Amino acid sequence: MHFAELPDVRAAQSPDAPSVADDSVRLGNAGFLAWVKATAACLRERGIGSGDVVAVMLSNRVELVVTLFAAWRLGAAVTPVNPALTAAEAEYQLADAAAKLVIVQDGCPALTADTVDAADLRRAAEAGGPLNPAAEAGEAGEVDEADARPDATPYERDALALLIYTSGTTGKPKGVMLSHANLSAMSTMMIEVSQLGEDDHSLLILPLFHVNGIVVSVLSPLLAGGRVTISGRFKAETFFRTIEAVRPTRFSAVPAIYAMLAALPESERPDTSSVRSAACGAAPMPAELIERFESRYGIPVVEGYGLSEGTCASTVNPIDGLRKPGTVGLPMPGQEVAIMDSSGRLLPQGSIGEVVLRGPNVMRGYLNKPEETARTVVDGWLHTGDVGRFDEDGYLVLVDRIKDLIIRGGENIYPKEIESVLYGHPGVFEAAVVGDAHEVLGEVPVAFVALRPDAAVTTEDLLGHCRGSLSRFKLPDRVIVRETLPKNPVGKIDKPALRTVLTSSASPAA
Repeated sequence: MHFAELPDVRAAQSPDAPSVADDSVRLGNAGFLAWVKATAACLRERGIGSGDVVAVMLSNRVELVVTLFAAWRLGAAVTPVNPALTAAEAEYQLADAAAKLVIVQDGCPALTADTVDAADLRRAAEAGGPLNPAAEAGEAGEVDEADARPDATPYERDALALLIYTSGTTGKPKGVMLSHANLSAMSTMMIEVSQLGEDDHSLLILPLFHVNGIVVSVLSPLLAGGRVTISGRFKAETFFRTIEAVRPTRFSAVPAIYAMLAALPESERPDTSSVRSAACGAAPMPAELIERFESRYGIPVVEGYGLSEGTCASTVNPIDGLRKPGTVGLPMPGQEVAIMDSSGRLLPQGSIGEVVLRGPNVMRGYLNKPEETARTVVDGWLHTGDVGRFDEDGYLVLVDRIKDLIIRGGENIYPKEIESVLYGHPGVFEAAVVGDAHEVLGEVPVAFVALRPDAAVTTEDLLGHCRGSLSRFKLPDRVIVRETLPKNPVGKIDKPALRTVLTSSASPAA
């Protein structure tokens, strides 16, 4: 099924069943379709049609999801913009994507592009009938049979659906082009491995400007017949109150969120009985953190691996079957995942090399960057830039990022190995290791650490802990304790920012 058709199909099958909700509105399937149609009509009036790009610069809210489906209904694509970007950063993305229109909200920076306030779209939709019924799955208003589509041309599966911009850790962000075929393939795979069904209720806490939030927490459960509740800005202190009130069956998060939840006071003992499993992606999650979270809250954590260029996920630990903390699971159905050396030769099980993958989920390419696309997708294989190996059971173990490799006096050091040891210390909340320039050795590893609340730990304690598990050449040259570690917009620890800290501290005073 093409995702542009999904609101119609859900409304026809079960008009009163719950569909999408946020902190202020709850929509049944009929109400969701009505809002999508009204928004599509507004977009069409502003000149949006097939082949155009609509930008959405919104926080997590129903309007963002509605705009996705409304734009797709017209044959247009969507590029989500992080609402925390500065005007200059946002303008770069809008210009690169050639966005024809931007959906904004109060508080966004002043933009030169044509904008529409999300509140106006809501008012236009509400003019056609009640969209926020008192009952959870109650009346949702009459569905207007008038359609915003200009004709009955079949939807194209290969048409551009999403432009997801990378976090830009190396130069300017790149626009990852994902087609409707990509989204459909990824969502179908996700439904199979996550065993999603009509009774599933997804709680979205990750940002909707990232492919994980869109595909894992919204599109997949909706395609499976389930429902979605969109949470506002994540706060560890109130997260479990939301779980108890909303009663979701699953949610997806990043390691930083699990670390914050695991660090809550011991008095925090919420009712998590509705949650069948929680997904973890975006960055490797230390096995110690998984055990700490699961044993405390009773929620199985299913760790997976993927990237925006692969429409989100490529491997995942099985829900039923052997889950192996410290690995990112088995290849998802419909994808090939392999290990390749620098000459393009596929390596046998157990060998360490670059993780590559291919399948219907691989992106169309980077927007306006054919050379980078050609370097990244070679003979159908998407080169991830990650180093890994398959263990004896066929589970993928990530070793590190190729670009994060530290070469100390000719010896290769993978920061993730040091980080895993640091996470094993009970006082460590977060850890990140980066390379620092050294006159003799070339590079040495430096560890940045944030401690758990009330932890009485010294840097010498942490170095002593490392000495018990690491060879001498792998030991951090020094440990730097900070109150918090910087994060990028996706929630990963921002290693480029930490490298900048080292560079700045080494620079002579002006």
